[in-house]
Amino acid sequence: MLIRRNETFPALSRIFGDFFDREFSDWTNTNYSATNTTLPAVNIKTTEDNFIVEVAVPGMKKEDFKIDLKDNNLTISSEKEENKEVTEGEYTRKEYSYQSFSRSFSLPNNIIDSDNISAKYENGELKITIPKKEEAKPKEPRKIDIL
Repeated sequence: MLIRRNETFPALSRIFGDFFDREFSDWTNTNYSATNTTLPAVNIKTTEDNFIVEVAVPGMKKEDFKIDLKDNNLTISSEKEENKEVTEGEYTRKEYSYQSFSRSFSLPNNIIDSDNISAKYENGELKITIPKKEEAKPKEPRKIDIL
């Protein structure tokens, strides 16, 4: 199909054409994240002594997070709302934003030391350290003497 445009006012045609062609009809990755979600990226590591959960959440404060542990389910959630109003002369600009997420993870039964879980937020990363119980940590092989 050939699209014919009225080029009597070419600049005006380009402005409106570009605006309507791209902004309203292009609902691909330019308007959504690559994963079509607003969930932060998470890394989970296992060491001999701990499970470590790293959550990438730049631009937040530690007060923005809520971390709960119930029935071996670890839930990390956040809600952040910002309002900004600027008045200059006869113009007023008001901007607002709202962000929220919730992630839950099932932790292994009888392996974690739930009383000593700790969390730290630094440089845009929330890091949760979940210690393993002593009996769950790997042990050195025991040498058995032969009689």
